[in-house]
Amino acid sequence: MIVALIIACEVGFWVLLAAGLAVRYLLRMRRTSVALLLCEPVLELVLFAVTAVDLKNGAEPSWEHGLAALYIGFTVAYGHYTIRWLDGHAAHRLAGAPRPPRPPRYGAPRALHEGRLWLRTVLMAAVACALLQAAIWYVGDGDTTSLRSFQWVALRAAGIHGLIALTYVIWPKKRPGAEFEAGSALSAGDPQHVPDRRVGRTGKDEEQVR
Repeated sequence: MIVALIIACEVGFWVLLAAGLAVRYLLRMRRTSVALLLCEPVLELVLFAVTAVDLKNGAEPSWEHGLAALYIGFTVAYGHYTIRWLDGHAAHRLAGAPRPPRPPRYGAPRALHEGRLWLRTVLMAAVACALLQAAIWYVGDGDTTSLRSFQWVALRAAGIHGLIALTYVIWPKKRPGAEFEAGSALSAGDPQHVPDRRVGRTGKDEEQVR
């Protein structure tokens, strides 16, 4: 039942998001669209409540409960980010707004962007671990192995994402052709490639005439 509810919440998330954007940009009903988008957090609350009731009724903690905690953590961390991203593209295509800027792809801006995404993953892991720990305390002496394993899943996800984000700091991604441009600029500044008049030396032809 928990897995079916997670799927229903995911489907409901996209249905509400599509309906909210359509109402905002096609029907020009901004308040109604806001009301629809505000229903998004209700889905997570329903999932949390059903999970808690399931445990209260004596259900053995299982991977379904751990998955529900991870899903809630993900939507808390990335839900608003996803809505804002899609809202920008919908405004561009349906309302003639400027195209939303693309995420940076190179250098320090790309590293900063990846770092911000990693912080969202850290938030996801923190929310999931907090919910799982609350469930562990609630179950008490029961078998909580599956719940603790999902805590490690959340922490590993944050750790792996952190390592990936760190690679963009240690080895910044360079713009294609940047090395060629740097080499060209260096060659242009090399006295061997500067005209004789600029470096104040005579050419071979003048030396021969002398």
